[in-house]
Amino acid sequence: MTLSESTGHTPTRAATPDSAAARPGSAWLDRAYREALATLSEGSVYRRFDPYLDIDWDAPEFAIDPRDPRWVLSPVHDPLGATRWYRELPLERQIEIGRWRTANAIKVGAAFESVLIRGVMQYIMKLPNGSPEFRYCLHEMTEECNHIQMFQELVNRIGDDVPGMRPFFRALSPFIGVAGGFAPVILFIGILGGEEPIDHYQKALLREGVNIPPAVRRTMQIHIAEEARHISFADKFLEAHVPQLSPAGRAVAAAAFPLVMRWLVGEIMVPPRSFARRFDIPREVFAEAFWRAPHSRRILSGYFGDVRKLADDLGLMTPVAKRLWSLLHIDGEPSRHRGEPIRGIA
Repeated sequence: MTLSESTGHTPTRAATPDSAAARPGSAWLDRAYREALATLSEGSVYRRFDPYLDIDWDAPEFAIDPRDPRWVLSPVHDPLGATRWYRELPLERQIEIGRWRTANAIKVGAAFESVLIRGVMQYIMKLPNGSPEFRYCLHEMTEECNHIQMFQELVNRIGDDVPGMRPFFRALSPFIGVAGGFAPVILFIGILGGEEPIDHYQKALLREGVNIPPAVRRTMQIHIAEEARHISFADKFLEAHVPQLSPAGRAVAAAAFPLVMRWLVGEIMVPPRSFARRFDIPREVFAEAFWRAPHSRRILSGYFGDVRKLADDLGLMTPVAKRLWSLLHIDGEPSRHRGEPIRGIA
């Protein structure tokens, strides 16, 4: 189904000055890329969510119960929930740990969105007049601001005073965002590195039919719906800009793909050490969950099936890059289609 069919609106294409359109070598002026950006922008206009209009926070069904058994972590899709240590805990302790981990993951998501906004804002302020990237990036940042509000509202209502990002990344995050604006290809690789694991994890929980607390489920549904556009844009951005790189730049991008993926999945999906201390999680259990056990390794690798396919399509699966993907334990088969569930997880 096309966007116009799903929204009932015909996308309005922004005019591009003839003098600019005639200028060769500008990735953002490629016709297919401009049309994709126009479609994404129209989607943001006609298919958007507001955290205070589309979630009735005070509805009885969205009330947060700290003792709700639906906080228990999935034994299939959560790497800590899959450990024998966690599954053998008393139910009350499983609930407490699951609630804290869920709240902290939500807080981490809000922090990552803020890094993305800093980097993208830095990037677009250097764009020329008439760039269709400018409009869509601002749509995306508006949606990310809404996500931050939505996530923080949910954290506040859960009530656990979670820290979010690990201390080192939290301290670096303002500088990472600004630096990313000066290396846009690396920035958008990083955007995928942050968005893909969260997107795969949330989709897996919803597909499995896990009995998630309703307020958490609703925020996941909204986040997945809008992140589909954001991930699509990052893919399209890299498809447009990577071919413009020099041979040296392509070599750097090829190596950056696995390095950035592995770094950011650790920052986003692994809770801080304070979590392990708070709940007396044995060091070997923490290591098993993140990412030493075979099951958790499959989860880790599965987060990046879509990204591996993109890197391959872009010609960035060089011999050096392939070796890095393998050494970092994030290699594997590319996805057969966007959003394919992780194979071998049951």
